[in-house]
Amino acid sequence: MGMAEGKIVTAAVVVIGNEVLSGRTRDANLHFLALRLNDVGVRLREARVVSDEEAAIVAAINECRARYDYVFTSGGIGPTHDDITADAVAKAFGVGIGIDPRARALLEAHYDAGVLNEARLRMARIPHGASLINNPISRAPGFRMENVFVMAGVPAIMQAMFEGIRHDLVGGAPLLSRTIGARVPEGQLATPLARVQEAHKDVQIGSYPYYRGGALGTSIVLRATDRARLDAAAEAVRGIMREAGAEPIEGDAP
Repeated sequence: MGMAEGKIVTAAVVVIGNEVLSGRTRDANLHFLALRLNDVGVRLREARVVSDEEAAIVAAINECRARYDYVFTSGGIGPTHDDITADAVAKAFGVGIGIDPRARALLEAHYDAGVLNEARLRMARIPHGASLINNPISRAPGFRMENVFVMAGVPAIMQAMFEGIRHDLVGGAPLLSRTIGARVPEGQLATPLARVQEAHKDVQIGSYPYYRGGALGTSIVLRATDRARLDAAAEAVRGIMREAGAEPIEGDAP
């Protein structure tokens, strides 16, 4: 993986599937991608969940690929009638789609003779001009069109696909993170925390209240690419917590 010096590299994730929107399937791919993208210096700026409808998928892909450096999709590239992601991506890019001989060869090598039926061959339909993304688990490949990476919805397969392409990503500096918690209500910290943010504009500061063990508390999450600036902001946060009468704890306070 290369690094884009001084550039903030951004990404969006498009999760595709009615089963996610209905609540039948709990998405695990967004959490994985958010963590792994940050590891390679790519900041996840947006996540969308869209239905198995061509127009919705086309719109999401075209909007996101124009706005962000990378787009990652998960879901909708299987063998059934509602797996329409490949067709939608082809339409978004204005290209044709058909059985790709490279993808077909992978499936033929994977399945026993006579098992590769018409339904399974749907997984070899790839938009024209796309490069393949290796699938070391079930062999049916994902694919890449320009800055759009199309991957499976099954978490284990999607994760294996991502590990195969992450070295192709050019990222900026990874975003470092620090969490500081205290047993103090969020409202008590709001005004001094705003002053800390004003003094450390290059650090992202988020405030997250919680209620545990019968008491209110607040976790402050700080993010920055510069460790020294992150440390300085963190020390300022500890200071306002102590002024509020609470002892700061690294991580979420119990």
